Amino acid sequence: MAMRKSALAFIDQYGAETHQLGCTAPELFGVHPLSGTLRVDSCGVLMLGPSAARAIYTDRVAFAQTSDYRPLKGQAPGVPVWEFAAQAR
Repeated sequence: MAMRKSALAFIDQYGAETHQLGCTAPELFGVHPLSGTLRVDSCGVLMLGPSAARAIYTDRVAFAQTSDYRPLKGQAPGVPVWEFAAQAR
């Protein structure tokens, strides 16, 4: 639930800016198409933890004690978490 709350707060605070920067849904909300969050190598920057974003840049999202780069070099893009959830039903 904390991750969802942080993701919604991110959209409210940074949604327009991330759109202007060309961020994609998989870069932000992606999960592995078969394994979900169990395969972090396909997870988007907002799917890796519940902490709130502090700032966004052209190549990364900064959190309180770390940054996550988008996309990581060689990273296979995941599918948006809502598509993964729909497939699971």
